[in-house]
Amino acid sequence: MKRRSFLKNTSLLSLPVMLSGVPVSSYSKSRFTQLFDSDDDRVLVLIQLNGGNDGLGTIIPVDQYEYLTELRSNIILPESSLVNITDEVALHPSFGSMKNIFNERKMSIIQGVAYPNQNRSHFRSTDIWHTASEADEFLDEGWLGRFLYQDHPLYPDNYPNNDNPDPIAITMGLQVSETCQGPVANYSIALNGEDSLTAINETEGNEEDMTCYGREVSFIRETIKQLNAYSEVVSDAFEAGSNSVEYQGGNGLATQLSLVAKLISGGLNTKVYVVSIGGFDTHANQVDVTDPRDGVHANLLENLSGAITSFQQDLDNQGLSEKVVGMTYSEFGRRIRSNGSLGTDHGTAAPLILFGNCVNGGIIGSNPNLEGDIDQSEGVPMQYDFRSVYASILMDWFGADEEELRSLLYPNFQYIPLINGCESTSVIDETISESDILLYPNPCHDFLQVRIDSFFTSGTIEIYNIYGYLVYRKIVDNHDNLDVKIPTHSFLPGNYSIRFIKGTKSLVKRFIKV
Repeated sequence: MKRRSFLKNTSLLSLPVMLSGVPVSSYSKSRFTQLFDSDDDRVLVLIQLNGGNDGLGTIIPVDQYEYLTELRSNIILPESSLVNITDEVALHPSFGSMKNIFNERKMSIIQGVAYPNQNRSHFRSTDIWHTASEADEFLDEGWLGRFLYQDHPLYPDNYPNNDNPDPIAITMGLQVSETCQGPVANYSIALNGEDSLTAINETEGNEEDMTCYGREVSFIRETIKQLNAYSEVVSDAFEAGSNSVEYQGGNGLATQLSLVAKLISGGLNTKVYVVSIGGFDTHANQVDVTDPRDGVHANLLENLSGAITSFQQDLDNQGLSEKVVGMTYSEFGRRIRSNGSLGTDHGTAAPLILFGNCVNGGIIGSNPNLEGDIDQSEGVPMQYDFRSVYASILMDWFGADEEELRSLLYPNFQYIPLINGCESTSVIDETISESDILLYPNPCHDFLQVRIDSFFTSGTIEIYNIYGYLVYRKIVDNHDNLDVKIPTHSFLPGNYSIRFIKGTKSLVKRFIKV
């Protein structure tokens, strides 16, 4: 077997490293000489919500409550139980502990995050989020792995080294993410048990054995040395680190985040941590039949919010909070209408949450419009492409070059000011005023007239169907006022969303084709 083929096909080498009973999977040092400057200590923590979190049941549009009552009559939460954070937005009561973080400007909610042509399969949609591909594009490289390969095409030779002694990223769990898969090698190493790892016998070999067998044995021997070296620095940081709080709930995510905090406080110079919590595929029994405030989703949100608030407090207490930005993500949201099993089915967009002392606290984007006839299959429409979130974080948190991001990540990403550099700032209003945009006739038949006032000097107009598929796109440039006649005669009858993108701002409105 060719060595590069071996590297590409052995994406996970399972060698046990256990910290407080939690298996750890470690990514190797990366390409980010520009993004991940060795002189800075910034950290990104990714929290994957496996299964597709119900965004409408987490971040609740209270200005749409009367419509939610009809659309979700069997799972609707009492309005009096909701935890309001603005006049228009509330949190699920089990997610309510996040209110303090929001009020302290340490939490940003990005509304309606998804991608064009939404795929509602768990596996395919997760793959798209991990690779940052188009919906109809199948990539072998992860969105971080593409950067890793640029500076380290021959990895894992000579890693770790004096310049790169620590793993660049760590995944808590048995399985590493696709995010670090490069064109030739997966830049991840799975470590599943501290005692077993340090006890691995680094056997002697015949250095002059140049047979195929001998070369592969030599490679495996070098890989074991590499794993042992990473194990030693991770274990040293674990022993040197500490936690300043008792993590709420005692759930798996809380344990993972407590270990992340401990490794950061122990001086590990790892830049990315990936943690996860599962169970969000709530087709049935999302709420308790006797009390919608209880149930599977409530328990998940309690575990999630308890773990995040404990983690943030731990970082605050130890003076580490300006080093860390956290981000939640899930493969898709749920549909707007509930189903007959006290649950919700696979949908489209959902809110994405950033937290940390250095985020632009507040709400970016607007609540979805739930007025009118909502189809049973309709998902929340997209306001922001998830790749725009990725790129904006890499630019502002790790100093990535914009043109490089457009080349390696997504050429059309929309910059969103998500990071404030730990300076005190007021909340950013990232919404376009609906009063500036007129759609008529609505419902429409053969055409839809779009009238936009002079603010829209340039930008993009996109139209999506109820499944999140892009059916129309127009780029607008150098217009004082815009009057566009969009042909809709070929559209199937039903509900559509029209998305307006200008600079850092997005707005989504709904119309009906009859």
